[in-house]
Amino acid sequence: MKLTYPHMGEAYIAVKAMFDDLGIESIIPPYSTDNTLRMGAKESPEGICLPFKIMLGNYIKSIEAGADTIVITGSCGPCRFGYYGPLQKLILQDMGYDVDMIILDPPKEGIGKFINNLRKLGGKISSKTYKVFMDAYKVCEKIDELNQVQYYVRPRTKDKARVNSIVHDFKSKVLNAKGTKEISGLIDATKNRLLALDIDKDVSPIKIGIIGEIYTIIDPFSNLNAEERLGNMGAEVHRSMTVKDWAENNLIKPLRREIPYELEKRLSKPYLPVLIGGHTQQCLGHAVNYALSGYDGLVQIYPMGCMPEIVSRSILPQIEKDYNIPILYLIVDEQTGEAGYQTRLEAFYDYVEARSRRRQTIIS
Repeated sequence: MKLTYPHMGEAYIAVKAMFDDLGIESIIPPYSTDNTLRMGAKESPEGICLPFKIMLGNYIKSIEAGADTIVITGSCGPCRFGYYGPLQKLILQDMGYDVDMIILDPPKEGIGKFINNLRKLGGKISSKTYKVFMDAYKVCEKIDELNQVQYYVRPRTKDKARVNSIVHDFKSKVLNAKGTKEISGLIDATKNRLLALDIDKDVSPIKIGIIGEIYTIIDPFSNLNAEERLGNMGAEVHRSMTVKDWAENNLIKPLRREIPYELEKRLSKPYLPVLIGGHTQQCLGHAVNYALSGYDGLVQIYPMGCMPEIVSRSILPQIEKDYNIPILYLIVDEQTGEAGYQTRLEAFYDYVEARSRRRQTIIS
C-alpha cells in the first residue's frame, strides 16, 4: 500500500510523520501549482469549490507517482466537503485510475467507524498506534509554533528575502525527513534560524487576523500567499484556524468527550446560535475574539460558492460595525488575478495602518 493525501497547509508534514512512524510508505504530491489546479479543474464539476479542484490535481500527480490509496478526512453537515471523497473517487475511476480511498470521518460521527478506518491504514490498533498519533499531534503543535515565529519575525526584519529563503529551505528538507523525531528536529532548527535574524524589537506592526474557510486560510497556494504578502508589507498576521486547531477540536476533544470550539461558539452565539455547516460559527467567533484582543483589521478568505462562508460574509459587516474593526473580503477561485489581489491587500494594509496611526495620535 502506497498512501497519498492532499496538500492542505502544513497537514502533510504531520501526516507524513505519523505514517513514517507506523512504517507505511506515503507519497506526498508535489507542492500545488497552477498546473495542479488546471489538471483538477479540467475534471471537476464546473460549480464545485476551489479546494476540490486543487485536491483532485494533487491526487492525479500522486497516482502518477505510484500511489494506490488516498486518505482524506470526512465531514458532516451542510458543506460540500463531505462529498469530496466519494465524488473524487468516481472522477478518478472515470479517468482510468484504480485507487482505494479511505475516508476518516471525525470520531463524533461514530468511534467504531473511525477505528475501523484506522485499521485499514495500520492494521491492529495498539498502544503504539495511540503514541504515534499523539506524536503526530505534537508535530502539529510545533508547526504552529514555527508559524508564530515567522509571523513575529517577518514584519520586524528588513531581510524579508532571508525569511523566504529559510521557509523554502524548510519545505524542501521536510519532504526527505523521516518520522516525528527527525521532522520535529528540523522544525526546531528552522525556528532558531528565524529567531537568529536581525529584528527590530521596537517596531509595533499592525495586527491582522485571517478568518474564513479553513482550507483557503491555511493553504498558501489557494490564498495566493496572503500571509506572506501582508507580512512583507509590515503586518503581523495571525491565522484563526490551523492544522493543530483542527486536530484538537475534531479528533482530540471528541475522544476526551470535551466540547470542541467552545469559545468560538460562545462568541458567535449573538449572531448565529446554530450550526449551519462548515466553519461559519468559528469564523464569526474568531472575528469577535480578534476584535476583543485588539487586532487592527481582519481578512476573510473563502472559495467562490462556499455556502457556509457566504453566510459568514453576510453577518460579518454587523460585527465590523459593532466592534469598529475593518474587514477585507477576498473570494478565491481559479480565475483570481494576482495583480488585483495584491492591489486589494495593499490598499487594505494602507488603510488599516493609517487608521491605527491616527488612533495612536489621538490617544497620545
